[in-house]
Amino acid sequence: MRSKHRLLTTIAYQLDGERTYALEGSIFVAGAAVQWLRDGLGVIEHARETGALAATADPTQDVFLVPAFVGLGAPHWDADARGALFGLTRNTGPAELARAALEAVCFQTRDLVEAMRRDWGAKAGARTVLRVDGGMVASDWTMQRLADMLGAPVDRPTVLETTALGAAYLAGLSVGLCPKPAAFAKAWKLERRFKPAMKPAERARRLALWDDAVARTLTEPARGKRR
Repeated sequence: MRSKHRLLTTIAYQLDGERTYALEGSIFVAGAAVQWLRDGLGVIEHARETGALAATADPTQDVFLVPAFVGLGAPHWDADARGALFGLTRNTGPAELARAALEAVCFQTRDLVEAMRRDWGAKAGARTVLRVDGGMVASDWTMQRLADMLGAPVDRPTVLETTALGAAYLAGLSVGLCPKPAAFAKAWKLERRFKPAMKPAERARRLALWDDAVARTLTEPARGKRR
């Protein structure tokens, strides 16, 4: 299908001549925001410190990072947008910046999930479960905040590097060492499920602040396309 909400149609895989497509949401900056905290600002020494630092942030401070260091990807597609921090006060420190960087990943993921839900015509209240992978998902704090922002469960598998696992599987399948996709899918195992714990009113408030921050960051041509 072609996206009507500014996502990409991409080839997921092709087996035995049959091509399978997927909807893709491209985020330009996710983990790179944590690298910026480490290498650009010197706020942390190691990426793994970010979650613990974010957990100590002042809950009364609404600090938001729009990490448009190289523009904003889906669903905004504004290559000329540049990053911005909103809500800074005299008391803002490393913990609040760490929280803002990790939350930016969660907010951007929420934007993509909502675009996908609109594309497939999901009804209000329809159940969504997000399966995650990659290095950043090792952070319990980030995965819990992701579940909170989505208002939906987030499932973390026992094997975090799904891309590497998939490449190895396809290689094994091609030489007859691995089972067919349906059988292989049954091997997926859950390590932990993160359930939403944030109150709906607080979720709505923070999402509204994020949406406002993004709107302020977009360039005028991109704002016009959103209307």
